[in-house]
Amino acid sequence: MSGYLPICREDLEKQNIRQLDFVYVIGDAYVDHPSFGHAIISRILEAHGYTVGIISQPDWKDPDSISILGKPRLAFLISSGNMDSMVNHYYVSKKHRSVDAYTPGGEIGKRPDHATVVYGNLIRKTYKDVPIIIGGIEASLRRMAHYDYWSDSFKRSILLDSGANMISYGMGERSIVEIADALNSGLNVSDITFVKGTVYKTKDENLFYDEIRLPSYDQMKEDKRYYAESFKIQNDNTDPFTGKVLVEEYPNGVYVVQNPPQPPLSTQEMDDVYALPYMRNYHPSYEAAGGVPAISEIKFSLISNRGCFGGCNFCALTFHQGRTIQVRSHESIIKEAQKITALPDFKGYIHDVGGPTANFRHPSCEKQLKYGVCKNKQCLFPRPCKNLYVDHSDYLALLRKLRELPKVKKVFVRSGIRFDYLLADSDDTFFRELVEHHISGQLKVAPEHIADPVLMRMGKPENSVYERFVRRYKKLNEQMGKKQFVVPYLMSSHPGSTMKEAVALAEYLRDIGYMPEQVQDFYPTPSTMSTVMYYTGIDPRDMKPVYVVKNPHEKAMQRALIQYRNPANYDLVHEALIKAGREDLIGFDKKCLIRPRRNASFHTNKGGHHTHSTKSNVYVKHANKGSDNPKRGGKSDGAKKKKTIRNVHKKKKK
Repeated sequence: MSGYLPICREDLEKQNIRQLDFVYVIGDAYVDHPSFGHAIISRILEAHGYTVGIISQPDWKDPDSISILGKPRLAFLISSGNMDSMVNHYYVSKKHRSVDAYTPGGEIGKRPDHATVVYGNLIRKTYKDVPIIIGGIEASLRRMAHYDYWSDSFKRSILLDSGANMISYGMGERSIVEIADALNSGLNVSDITFVKGTVYKTKDENLFYDEIRLPSYDQMKEDKRYYAESFKIQNDNTDPFTGKVLVEEYPNGVYVVQNPPQPPLSTQEMDDVYALPYMRNYHPSYEAAGGVPAISEIKFSLISNRGCFGGCNFCALTFHQGRTIQVRSHESIIKEAQKITALPDFKGYIHDVGGPTANFRHPSCEKQLKYGVCKNKQCLFPRPCKNLYVDHSDYLALLRKLRELPKVKKVFVRSGIRFDYLLADSDDTFFRELVEHHISGQLKVAPEHIADPVLMRMGKPENSVYERFVRRYKKLNEQMGKKQFVVPYLMSSHPGSTMKEAVALAEYLRDIGYMPEQVQDFYPTPSTMSTVMYYTGIDPRDMKPVYVVKNPHEKAMQRALIQYRNPANYDLVHEALIKAGREDLIGFDKKCLIRPRRNASFHTNKGGHHTHSTKSNVYVKHANKGSDNPKRGGKSDGAKKKKTIRNVHKKKKK
């Protein structure tokens, strides 16, 4: 079957469908592209003989909006979209975003907050007995009890609040087909308790065995320490080979039961997923609104892998895609690239070839596909495991093939490059070709911070590793006669970051002469280790206390320090430096971050330094040094300041 999936009754009539097997309700616009989860799940079901219709962004205030395709024969499917609906709606400051890239015309407000819950209850009001299966990132990461940052509350499993019967968590290709086949065979949805990669609810304790009992919802709500313990157990059971059945008890004898994750897809299965007949664009009905902005990010990009063994604590990939790397074959990727180059608006540039981490093209070690990933060890943190298999040759060969395709001028790598894994490779051929062929002037990498205490809480390598990477990168550019830069992604206010570490990061940026245009303040999204630290004040890995910034003003100060050169941040930076006891960074020396206020007065202390005074604060600085940074006034400006200081002293002597 080809063409777009039905979105209205007229489409059903054209395709001669009397009743759909599944009706899929989604919070995004309908984009029939393999970068969108709803497209993959729909096409997978279609390939197995089932009919699927799409209801995109229904009006949740109108019960009839959920009925436009009629009652499905087997089940309703629900996904909030490619993002958690709360992340989609709000900045970390909890202010509303102004654009929704997954909505026609970028219009905001076309889906409700907590969309999966709202859609589920909307369906349940009209269709009392039709099975409801929820999936996608929102359902996947809220599948057990979790902290919700936006309401600052501890919430139940989304399965209970949405009125759904089951969750298909993770990527879901295997589990959704098993669920469909079970329903089609006549099984009641309450009897489908055996599918890996699913979560179900029950009052019958006989339905599960060999389980791990997590702390109950009431225990976790009463004592945050129980939640930290529960999350550590969940984190240790995200592997399909070693994961156990997890059971979470709720009041009135209700149990939420998580089966182990679905097994990873083989390369052939990955190829099959990406070979399905996607239209590779948004539905034409959106053209009048200007299309769907998100298509521009993925239209000329290629997904080569999924999963990540990087293990960053602020990332939810471990919970959603898992740590086992799954890859597509070169042939599959080349075939898709040829489709891209045939598009009329292709300009010769493939924007990206990668996935969660671009340079992961195989499992981290040989034992992983047989025994699973280690429960209590990370592959790269705190340093690369001795069993880590480091080899970029396959990825390099793929990039070389793509570079040789007709019409291709340049192949960029814009997905994250894991620089510690790159450095662990004794053969730097890939690093050289990355620098020579696959960077558009700037290579974006994610050290996230430079203070080792913060990096430890993040699950990132020590700063010395990043410094070694930067030196090697600069040397390669010099050898090739290129002027390309490293753009570091940095994060403020992550658990473990005190004002001391925030100032250290600002000093680092001063020393390298770089001020980021954008800064990511730590965003506590569901089901990450870092979010649990934020909520509980405990690191689940060692159950030790962690310093957490929750006060919005202190968060603003830490963020402002990263952009200390921005005049709009002056007051926040000034206050932060006082709070950190770093008055030495306020003055005219080239090491200073900001200058004193204009209405300050000066006097000389015993050490021959000038003391800068305001009504409430005192700052000590060398009087004979001006700024060496032209952007901050230059030497001439420093000289003017010295002259001003001398004049102040003359007046005082008089």
